[in-house]
Amino acid sequence: MKYYIISGERSGDLHASNLITTIRELDSQANLRGMGGDYSEQAHLSLVAHYDEVALMGFVEVLFGFRKVLKYLKLVKEDILEFQPDAVILVDYGGFNMKIAKFCHEEGIPVHYYISPKVWAWNQKRAFKLKKYVDHLYSILPFEPEFFKRFDWDVNYVGNPLLDEIAKFKPHDFFHQRNELSYKPIIALLPGSRRQEVEKMIQTMVDIIPEFSNAQFIIAGVRNLPEAVYQKAREMGVKVIFDQTYDLLYHANAAIVTSGTATLETALFRVPQVVVYKTSGISYAIAKKLIKVPYISLVNLIADKEVVRELIQSEYNRNALLKELRAVLGNVQRKAEILEGYNLVRKLLGEKSASKETAKMIVDSIKK
Repeated sequence: MKYYIISGERSGDLHASNLITTIRELDSQANLRGMGGDYSEQAHLSLVAHYDEVALMGFVEVLFGFRKVLKYLKLVKEDILEFQPDAVILVDYGGFNMKIAKFCHEEGIPVHYYISPKVWAWNQKRAFKLKKYVDHLYSILPFEPEFFKRFDWDVNYVGNPLLDEIAKFKPHDFFHQRNELSYKPIIALLPGSRRQEVEKMIQTMVDIIPEFSNAQFIIAGVRNLPEAVYQKAREMGVKVIFDQTYDLLYHANAAIVTSGTATLETALFRVPQVVVYKTSGISYAIAKKLIKVPYISLVNLIADKEVVRELIQSEYNRNALLKELRAVLGNVQRKAEILEGYNLVRKLLGEKSASKETAKMIVDSIKK
């Protein structure tokens, strides 16, 4: 059978690759094609386009980059029609993939959506469009099925794919030696996976480093970004390591994390963290009017309370970050509260294997 899979950023690409691998196990004749990144390509997805060529963040950035998005939308649509898949599988990447969902629905191609767009966060009426254009929705957040019931839609909670990924992880026996690190406490810096994100986040992170002479700050670098985005940090003596994020979190005493999937990864490794985020002023003003949820980090959203502190936009500054990191490192009660919150998050995520659950449902639905 033929499957067309589309993901649009690093985390989605990782989860898509695991789904691809599991589909191949269930369907030995699977022919897989689509848009994704390095992980999907390594899982033997025939790539039509790499998501790096399309990636944008923020309302303003998307507005000015819209021609580029249109170019790749056209390319992918034409390729879908030529490939004639038995199923189109969309992975996260809401703005782009919702347009593909509508297109495929109109063309009579079954649409499977793995990792739902965050319609619960803003413009919740988009759930009606999602329901109209998507045949099967696979949720990875435990609060989503209840949300979609408000739209008379029963969706499948398949578990969270990060649990599968972390279960596969085995720490490197010589992490410190391999990266020429000392045995001082480690503060992990996760500034993001997109260039625009990293450029906005990294300076404030490194500004506080002189205040922590007894610790070492290590950046989880993304190899497909230009080296220049990490140059200022390197000039301050900060080590940047690549393709070792889980090893870094395994050894970290605390972390500063740009909001996104990494906040949940950090929680599952039980590392006390400060969540940060900053975008352009105009993009933030628009987002503030639209967003309907009280938190931006997955940790707090799943727990439905503030487990970790979020420093957003103007609150993300040197003094505030310094204060919060000191609290995370030095306040025993604060650390205990964070870890207790992580326990709740882990319990709510459950024990399902997301890749296996989703792949089986997709393959079975096509066979029927």
